[in-house]
Amino acid sequence: MCDVVLEAGWLRISSSTLPVVVEAARYLQVEAALSICEQFMVDDLNVENCCYYANLAEQHFLLNGLEAANQTIAKKMVVLLQKRRADLLELNFPSLMAVLDADEIPGVMEVDLIKLSLDWLGENGPLSLLKSNLLLSRLRFGLVAPSDLSELSHGNRAMATPLIRSQMTRALEYHHMGSAQPIGQSRQSTLRGSPNRVLLVGGGASTDWPEHQVLAFDSSSRKFSLPGFVLPLRLRNPCVCSVGGFLFVIGGEEGKNGDDKEKKSVTVLTSSQVWRYDPRFNHWEQMESMLEKRVQFTCCVVENVIYAIGGRHSQPDSNTYTSVASVEYYNMASGAWRRAAAMPSPLHGHASAVLDKSIYVSGGHPAHWGSIHGSNQDINREISRECLSWDIKGRVWEKRASMSIPRFGHRLATAHGYIYALLGMYEPFCDIERYDPESNHWTRLNPLANGLFNYGILSMACGNLLVFGGTRWSNGQQVAVRSVLEYDTKKDRWREIGKLPRPLTGTECTLLPLPD
Repeated sequence: MCDVVLEAGWLRISSSTLPVVVEAARYLQVEAALSICEQFMVDDLNVENCCYYANLAEQHFLLNGLEAANQTIAKKMVVLLQKRRADLLELNFPSLMAVLDADEIPGVMEVDLIKLSLDWLGENGPLSLLKSNLLLSRLRFGLVAPSDLSELSHGNRAMATPLIRSQMTRALEYHHMGSAQPIGQSRQSTLRGSPNRVLLVGGGASTDWPEHQVLAFDSSSRKFSLPGFVLPLRLRNPCVCSVGGFLFVIGGEEGKNGDDKEKKSVTVLTSSQVWRYDPRFNHWEQMESMLEKRVQFTCCVVENVIYAIGGRHSQPDSNTYTSVASVEYYNMASGAWRRAAAMPSPLHGHASAVLDKSIYVSGGHPAHWGSIHGSNQDINREISRECLSWDIKGRVWEKRASMSIPRFGHRLATAHGYIYALLGMYEPFCDIERYDPESNHWTRLNPLANGLFNYGILSMACGNLLVFGGTRWSNGQQVAVRSVLEYDTKKDRWREIGKLPRPLTGTECTLLPLPD
C-alpha cells in the first residue's frame, strides 16, 4: 500500500485499489494522480502481477507502465509459461507483440513461444489475418527444428497464411544451408537473450593433458559458468574462432589412448579436423577438414572468412616435425578449404591478428625441420622478431618493422587501431609492446609482474585485453595459474580482476552469443 499527499489531500493506493484509482484519475483528468499510479505500478511489478498491470496500463494509456510491464513479462517468461500460463493467454494484443519482439527472453525455447502464440490466438480469436500475421511474424522460426515447424504448422490456419508460410520456408532453407549457415544469419536465426560470452575452450591443468571442458565468462559480473557443452574430442593447441554465432575449433593435436585416471597421453596426432558448434541446438558437427594438418598455427577471421596460417605437423613414427608456410581459407558458401598466398617461409609458434582487414603475423620459429623436444637454447637461437602483413585482396606478404623481442608462442591482440604483442615462451623479460601501423613502429609498454605463457587472451569491445590462466615458472617447474588479468590499453596498466575456478593452461578464447 502507498499513501501519497496531493495538494487536495491524501491518495491511498494498493494493488487492489489501483484499477479504481486509475479509472477515477483518468475520468477526472488528474494527471498528477495518474503519474503516481503509474509509478506505483512500475515499482510493484513482479511475476504474479506483470500481465495484469500490462493490461491495466494498456487500457488506460500508461505508456511507461506498459513498457515496464512488457519488459518484466519478457524477463520472467520462463516462470510465466510454467506457473501462470493463464495470465499470458489473457494478455492484451500489443503487449504480446512487444514481448515477442524482445531480443531477450531468457531461458525460453522459441518453440514454446510459438505454442504460446497459437494458444493465445485460439483463446482470443478469431482475429483478422492482418493481426494474426503481425503477431506470428515476430517469432524466430529459424530457431525451431524443421520437425517441430512441420508439426506446429499442420492444420493450423494462422500458420498457413502466405506471409507466415514464406517465413517458415526461409527458416527451412536456413536449416538446409549446411556450411553456409554462419554467413546466412538473419533476425529469424538470432538467439534471444544471447549476449556475447567469453568462451575458454579446452586447455587443462597441464599442457600435456588437455581436457574437453569449456568455460563461459561474463565480463560484467566477472563470474564463470559451464555453458552446457564440452569439446567433442581432446585437443592440444587448436585454433578457436567464432563466425555468425557459431563456434569453430580447428586443427591442433589430438590425444589418443589416454588414461584418464593417470592423465597420461600415449599418442598425440596432428589434426586437420574442423568442428563447428551451434548454440541454437546445442549441436557439434564435423565440417570439411583443412587441406593440411596443423598445430601451433594461427587462425584469423576477416569478413566472415577463416584463414589458417602456417603451423607444423609431426612426422609419423618419429620425433620430428615439418613447419609449413602455407595459408588456406574456409569458403563457407561451398564448405571447402582453398589455398591462399603462402608466407615467405615456414613458421610455427607465431601469432596473428587482424587490423583494418589486413592480417599481421609476428614472431615464431622459422625452422623447416627439427626435433619436437629440442633444447631451449636451440629454440631461442631460431625465434623470430619479424612482423609480416597481408592485405587479403593482395597476393604478397609484406615485411613490417620487427618487434624489439624475439617471441614464440606469444599472442597478438588489437585495440584502438594498434596491435599488442604479449608474452610467449622462453622470454627472459616480461615486456609487452605495441605496434602502430601508421608509423610502422613498435613501442615497449608496462610489463607484466611475472612471466606467463600458454594463456588465453581476448580483446574486449572497450579495448581492454583479458588474459586467462596460463603457465609460469616456479622453482624450476611449470605451474598452471588461476589468474584473470586485465590490461587497460589506454592507461597502460595491469590488474588482476578475478580467479579461474581452478588452474588452467593452454585454453583458447573467443566471443560467442549463448542462450541464457
